[in-house]
Amino acid sequence: MTFDLETFLAYRLDRVSEAVSRHFQPVYRDQHGMTRPEWQVLAHLGEAETLTAREIVRRTGLHKTKVSRAVSALETRRWLERDRDEADRRIEHLTLTARGRKSYDALTELLKAREDGLLGRLDSGELKTITDALAILEKMTRP
Repeated sequence: MTFDLETFLAYRLDRVSEAVSRHFQPVYRDQHGMTRPEWQVLAHLGEAETLTAREIVRRTGLHKTKVSRAVSALETRRWLERDRDEADRRIEHLTLTARGRKSYDALTELLKAREDGLLGRLDSGELKTITDALAILEKMTRP
């Protein structure tokens, strides 16, 4: 059996993932000056309301250092605030500020429009195929 990189699942998925991520970069990077980790932290806080850095690491798969830098950058923008846990002072609960929520809402609106444009290139059968394939891949990679 020979190894063919072009048909290797992990390589193909990584290549597609990078291409899709680059499609969205103009919105969060160019228009809002954010890194991908900053966007990921903002997105998770926008969805969950309050999280700890450890929870964000678990949800995103990002290294804790990247999450820490992203949290600091978002705090500098005054988009999130930290609240120490009274029971365990080592833990900080992270929450979007009103300014952060407004930025999250504006950014997700732009990203959703960009996603609609990308998915609009597909017919309904292709869209269903992709949706089903992603669900299968997510299921097979769950621990």
